[in-house]
Amino acid sequence: MQTFQQYIGGAFEDAGETFASLDPATGKAWARMPSASAADVDRAVCAAEAAFFSPEWAGMSATQRGKLLLRLADLVAENAPKLAELETRDTGKIIRETSAQIAYVADYYRYYAGLADKIEGAHLPIDKPDMEVWLRREPVGVVAAIVPWNSQLFLSAVKIGPALAAGCTVVLKASEDGPAPMLEFARIFDQAGFPPGVLNVITGGPEAGAALTRHASVAHVAFTGGPDTARHIVRNSAENLASTSLELGGKSPFIVFDDADLESAVNAQVSGIFAATGQSCVAGSRLVIQRGIKDAFLKRLKEKAEAVVIGAPDDMATEVGPLCTLRQRGHALRLIAASVEAGAKLITGGTVPEGEGFYFPPTVLDCSDAPGAPCLSSEFFGPVLSVVEFGTEAEAVEIANSTAFGLASGVFTQNLTRAHRMIRGIRAGIVWVNTYRAVSPVAPFGGHGLSGHGREGGLQAALDYTRVKTVWLRTSDDPVPDPFVMR
Repeated sequence: MQTFQQYIGGAFEDAGETFASLDPATGKAWARMPSASAADVDRAVCAAEAAFFSPEWAGMSATQRGKLLLRLADLVAENAPKLAELETRDTGKIIRETSAQIAYVADYYRYYAGLADKIEGAHLPIDKPDMEVWLRREPVGVVAAIVPWNSQLFLSAVKIGPALAAGCTVVLKASEDGPAPMLEFARIFDQAGFPPGVLNVITGGPEAGAALTRHASVAHVAFTGGPDTARHIVRNSAENLASTSLELGGKSPFIVFDDADLESAVNAQVSGIFAATGQSCVAGSRLVIQRGIKDAFLKRLKEKAEAVVIGAPDDMATEVGPLCTLRQRGHALRLIAASVEAGAKLITGGTVPEGEGFYFPPTVLDCSDAPGAPCLSSEFFGPVLSVVEFGTEAEAVEIANSTAFGLASGVFTQNLTRAHRMIRGIRAGIVWVNTYRAVSPVAPFGGHGLSGHGREGGLQAALDYTRVKTVWLRTSDDPVPDPFVMR
């Protein structure tokens, strides 16, 4: 059985305790993972703090930081096949997705490498003739980055990239579910030539997370996960007054009007809810379909859902693999049962296939006659779609916004003016029009409400890891005037 190590202060080491990691395709243990103690967390934060103030990192120019990030990007690209294989083994994500996604992760590091020496201050046209005043943007300090198991190399890149570009140092806590790719990433990072302690990688459960987020030396917490955990993080941050950026879940509406290209919209819906086995924060999990095309749309969708290739995640032919954990499958089954009891109709799926592993089929629930069904408001984090119909544009907007989340949304229509009205009307951080589930390092990503706050990707993410320093320089050689009068 393979054993992984944590990475603290530029050194790989065993933890005092370990835990077994399960292969979701078989349900059996395949590796031992380090379980960071509170003492391990403290050493990791102290290592990051020492690196932050060290001349090797603090004295490095922004351009030099960018070159290191470019080197890291090249190493990620070179090692993408191995990282993809590990992520597929440890999380159950299909290899055709992990291979493509991890290869693209390198572009995020390249983007922030180029941005490193373009984080600018400003000169202020101050109202005092004998003063020069300007603003400096400086790194906030030690960043606690906490990522979930799904898309973890991507979700860590949008934290590590901008944080290091800004000059911060990072302690990254990988999820206890499927942490293998992040622990392997630490070895790749180590080869890039960063000073020791600039990045530290640990894993563990809630105790490690609590010790990290409340640590006195942590200045910012960047978290991706669920709202319940985010509430604990916000409470913990009251201890150190760290700033937070929270990228949380969603219950995203996928809105299809009767003038949409039906085949294109169906394919996009398949991508939005069945790709990644539905284990995506931006999953288009609520199909909001105009009444006149509902039957035709669901007929095509049912055919495609039932034709999806379910199989071993390491097979390139597989389209839907297992869920990451057994508890996810149990959650999906309970939520489906409660929704059917509330009046939802099961169109397809909903039953556990025979055999080993944590597999679950693409599932569609028609909730048009069950507006109170819990599947319309609760996040499955699995391949389960809830359907509700609408008549008018105003009803579509009302249904889209009838959620406590506000992360993503999709609109399918050939009417340009309607598209613009929908863009304005939908309360979400992302609106995809006639497409879905597209990302880029250039484009900010994030939401509001129970979907969190702050943005990942783009320039704004790098600025979130800086604080503004105002500098006043008096240019007059005259003595300072009356000291009892504020200038």
